[in-house]
Amino acid sequence: MIDETDKRETERVAPKGQLEGAVMVFQPMTIVEISHNGAQIEVPFRLQLDSLHEFRLSLGERSVVVKGRIVHCYVGELSTDGTVYRSGIEFVEPSEPVRQAIADFVDTLHAARRIPVIIDAEVTDDGL
Repeated sequence: MIDETDKRETERVAPKGQLEGAVMVFQPMTIVEISHNGAQIEVPFRLQLDSLHEFRLSLGERSVVVKGRIVHCYVGELSTDGTVYRSGIEFVEPSEPVRQAIADFVDTLHAARRIPVIIDAEVTDDGL
């Protein structure tokens, strides 16, 4: 049964011609590299250079949404499963909490990569 009661506060008006728009939906992506200022991602579609998008980043236990500008996009891989595009994004005016969350995550990744190397060696004086 269809409820005929109109619950809208304002009336909708049909345009006199075609009115176009765009829908923004979140699509899965893989973050290949990340820095304080941007990231390189892989997606199954081409992103337009200089276009702005919102990106949801899962940073360990934290999740943030940041606006980013596409600075490059190229075919990263061709396979029978499809094409993978690699795109570079530059974070655009992130809020302070988002900027800090990204910085904390990147700094944690850097710290985890710094493994002390101990070299056990002796110096000899035999002319070699």
